[in-house]
Amino acid sequence: MITMQYRIGLPADYDMDIIRHRIAERGHLTDDFPHLAFKTYLYADRTSTYAAGGENLYAPFYLWHNHEGMNAFLAGPGFAGVVESFGRPVVRTWSVWRAETASDLSAAQYATREIAPISAQAVLAALRSEEEAKVQHDVERGALAAISAFDPTSWTLMRFRLWQHIVDRPQGHDADVYAIGHISQPSSAH
Repeated sequence: MITMQYRIGLPADYDMDIIRHRIAERGHLTDDFPHLAFKTYLYADRTSTYAAGGENLYAPFYLWHNHEGMNAFLAGPGFAGVVESFGRPVVRTWSVWRAETASDLSAAQYATREIAPISAQAVLAALRSEEEAKVQHDVERGALAAISAFDPTSWTLMRFRLWQHIVDRPQGHDADVYAIGHISQPSSAH
């Protein structure tokens, strides 16, 4: 499995209703996308309590069963629409260590995403075990989806969670809390 996210920062005075409308109009287009485990249409509105005065963001997050689906999406009309509207964003990807996902994610209202550096001294097998335990812990405390993944290009660790209720912002320099506008969760791996 592989995760993918592009995070588009928007001006402080940006009308976030434009993003909410975009999601409402286009969200269903990935509901049956091949090789997609799920896509969350995420945004952060800096005027909302959950965003705590942070940036206005549009930041979809994807969990793919394999790279074929990711490649098809990036070469297809859906991503072309993103490029047309916002320019070509940096698309970050992470290799999944562990992903736990409820069979129905429709109750999720918020998401958290954090990225942390992996120390050059870290023993990857031990770190992976720690992350697997954190995934299990967060599922037990109510996460509808919990993913831990890493990027060996930048040596970063990524944690992503879906929640039914607002949660505290994760600790760390590179952490976001998002509202969910739509979730696409195809019923099978195709």
